Amino acid sequence: MTARQPDRSAGAKRDIIAGGIVVAAILLFVGTGSNVMQALVRTLIGLGGGPDKLLTATLVLNIALILFGWRRYEDLNREIRERTEAEQRARYLADTDPLTGFLNRRALLADGQRLIASAAAERRHVALFLLDLDHFKTVNDIHGHAAGDRVLQVAAERIAAILPPTATMARLGGDEFVAMLPFDGAARANIDALAAELVGALETPVAHDAQQIRVGASLGIALASEATMTMETMVRQADIAMYHCKDEGRNRYCWFEAGMEMAVQVRNQIETGIRSGMPRGEFLPHFEPQVDIATGRLVGFEMLMRWDSPEYGMIPPERFIPVAEESGLIGELSLQVVRQAMEIAKSWDSSIMLAVNISPQQLKDPWFSQKLTKLLVEVGFPASQLEVEITESSLFEDLPLVRSIVTSLKNQGVSLSLDDFGTGYSSLSHLRALPFDRIKIDRSFVAAMRDSADAQAIVVAIVRLGESLSMPITAEGVEDEATAIELTRLGCAKGQGWHYGRAASAADTAAMLAARGLLRAPMLPAADVAAGSDTAGAEPLRKSA
Repeated sequence: MTARQPDRSAGAKRDIIAGGIVVAAILLFVGTGSNVMQALVRTLIGLGGGPDKLLTATLVLNIALILFGWRRYEDLNREIRERTEAEQRARYLADTDPLTGFLNRRALLADGQRLIASAAAERRHVALFLLDLDHFKTVNDIHGHAAGDRVLQVAAERIAAILPPTATMARLGGDEFVAMLPFDGAARANIDALAAELVGALETPVAHDAQQIRVGASLGIALASEATMTMETMVRQADIAMYHCKDEGRNRYCWFEAGMEMAVQVRNQIETGIRSGMPRGEFLPHFEPQVDIATGRLVGFEMLMRWDSPEYGMIPPERFIPVAEESGLIGELSLQVVRQAMEIAKSWDSSIMLAVNISPQQLKDPWFSQKLTKLLVEVGFPASQLEVEITESSLFEDLPLVRSIVTSLKNQGVSLSLDDFGTGYSSLSHLRALPFDRIKIDRSFVAAMRDSADAQAIVVAIVRLGESLSMPITAEGVEDEATAIELTRLGCAKGQGWHYGRAASAADTAAMLAARGLLRAPMLPAADVAAGSDTAGAEPLRKSA
């Protein structure tokens, strides 16, 4: 700024001098022009000898100065217009997101605060939408940043098309959008309708380079009913509500409620604990027995992750796995614990399979197959002894990528199991297109089988489907002998659940295997063996091998 001030000052002085010269020229023109014109008229009618030469020269000079002044006046006007346009352009660039044309964060905070104040003065409310695109990071990772930019632009177009022109719309950064709408307190249903329409519109796939990209959106809503509400508070509350939507299953909207704030604090504590706990080795594999239902023979274990927190004790996976998935930590965390499980399972008899669950987020990683294969080689664990369990819902994000991953794993000799079957939307075409070796019936159907004819019919149908496709069936959630007998009658091959034993630590699992003569080598160093079971006094197998 200081470097430009001398130039402007000098220019202003030149403009004053030029203006003074023009004013003087006009005054001289008035004074001399009349004399010259009178002499000229006399000459034309033969009454004089012509105008005075000095006066004529002065008149010409005055005309030249006036023309100069007019030209300078036009230059000044043009300069003012250009400067005004440049300032407006600079202000636009400073306030606008260049990709979407929406306001940026800085402009939103300023304009939004004024909107809250004006709405409160009119006794109206303001709703703030904070909308986050689901799985947007995966779009960039798989399809590239050009596809990501296209998704953002289409999202902005759909938002602008749905919201009224009076709405203030902004892009906070990344894949987060904000919209603010003033409304009458009795018209809250209209806000709900707009939010639902936005979520539905953003669920529609985006076309890019002959591909259909699906994202969806989670939308949190905060309310300002008084002028004392600040933009920072509104954005934070809407952000909390948005994350609550993600926890509830994504692709939905919800209003902020006071109780959500505590849930976010807990979530942040869990994420912080995961980040600090991974390098300290706080996450451990536990093992749930899998048996041949007909004979009771032990045939394998499913690895279940546990968090041995020094602050909170043993934490079950349903508490921290969703946070790890949402924060993008699940890939690294899963491979870390799978490595431990492989190291432990190397001492098992070759007839005992190790089954590991793979998060849907990991199946969005094009390099997952290579990462798991590298892990097998580094640990020296036989691929033929590993079974990868893939949940049914994972098949619908990007089926070609999933097919590529599972085919690669199958070629390495890894067995594949379709987990939680019956809870998603798998079709026969999926089962035929993907090289699964086994189907696992979700525990909810098995648990309800004795009391619900519908659940039993589903179990029977899945068993018959497995028979027709030559895929053995594993039943989860077998909790009593009556259920085991019924599954045996139906022809189910494998089972797991509390009837056969709860998930146990590496030490307890080693003791179980040693008692049955199914260990190939001494177990683990004492430090690892010291890690206890997550269920004191875990129930042993009900049937001997």
